[in-house]
Amino acid sequence: MSTLEIKDLHVSIETEQGVKPILKGVSLTINTGETHAIMGPNGSGKSTLASTIAGHPRYTVDSGSITLDGEDVLAMTVDQRARAGLFLAMQYPVEIPGVTMTNFLRTAKTAIDGEAPKLRTWTKDVKAAMAQLRIEPEFAERNVNEGFSGGEKKRHEILQLELLRPKFAVLDETDSGLDVDALKVVAEGVNRAIDAGGLGTMLITHYTRILRYIKPDFVHVFVDGNIAEQGGPELADRLEDEGYDRFLTVAPATA
Repeated sequence: MSTLEIKDLHVSIETEQGVKPILKGVSLTINTGETHAIMGPNGSGKSTLASTIAGHPRYTVDSGSITLDGEDVLAMTVDQRARAGLFLAMQYPVEIPGVTMTNFLRTAKTAIDGEAPKLRTWTKDVKAAMAQLRIEPEFAERNVNEGFSGGEKKRHEILQLELLRPKFAVLDETDSGLDVDALKVVAEGVNRAIDAGGLGTMLITHYTRILRYIKPDFVHVFVDGNIAEQGGPELADRLEDEGYDRFLTVAPATA
């Protein structure tokens, strides 16, 4: 079992008005095989947490720690974090002109594993994963995300997840912009990744609809840069009924 541990994390960002604190003492532990849903209103710090774990240079860690099996994640470069087993599915996947999906995926797999995958096996795995995600075969030779629809970009993110097989996946609003059919396909891909290797999952979302297809073990509610409440799947059901209003009328406290 592997463990991703976040302790008393404080993160800020530089703005035109000066330094703005965003995360204000977040503590969270995720083990492989667990799925944690991170929910909360806009501006509560959910995506900041995802970007900080991945190593986005825009965010400054003022104090606290992130460790992966005891190793200091904050001391790692972005590529070192990926090789250590961290994966981020971005809220807004970027286009990479001039780099085909085929080349991107094989290069990423080689960098993470330290050796190139066997071509025959790799080609078979890629084709099978694409078919399950309903990605047309010709997309393999298209440039990464270039001209893709929002749903196609999200499915490509999950294709990476299934093929790269990280220890922990941070899915930043993977459900945003997806219709019901696309949401089901993406959720099925995430569930396959979880079932295949005991993936630890941090699922960031505003809404409960994706939790109908990806069942969380734990639910954490973010408000004003901290965890206001946490519990099991029943907390998501309560949020579905009540929304976030009750958290916005009182000062948040870590549960």
